[in-house]
Amino acid sequence: MAQASRDVGKQVNSDINVTPMVDVMLVLLIIFMVVTPMLNNKVNVELPPSTAAVIMEDANKEDSVVVAVTRDGRTFLGGDAVSADDLGPKITAKLENKTDKRVYFRGDQRANYGKVMAAVDGIRTAGVSQLGMLAEKPLI
Repeated sequence: MAQASRDVGKQVNSDINVTPMVDVMLVLLIIFMVVTPMLNNKVNVELPPSTAAVIMEDANKEDSVVVAVTRDGRTFLGGDAVSADDLGPKITAKLENKTDKRVYFRGDQRANYGKVMAAVDGIRTAGVSQLGMLAEKPLI
């Protein structure tokens, strides 16, 4: 009697299975797509809608000076919380070496009007002549 032998184990499979790699890359792509818009705005503010908004691309630059007032009345310069009294001198210090003396303002649509005006007055005491009020352009 002869013994039967199998040669199936001797065959080498040299194909690379890329399906798991593609799955991981798609998950990473989705994560980056969700997180990236949140990185631009250091303070979460619900901007008021505007139908006549003009796009201000300079507001998204890293070196732009952005003042934000949140719903609970806190004032932020960039990502740092400041008081209304300290806002003017801190803006003056940030604009000291800049040629463009423009400040962008992000006010929550449900913020107290008095807190918003106190922040605007603080910006004006810094000698800022151009104040860009940021709003949300509605999707139509």
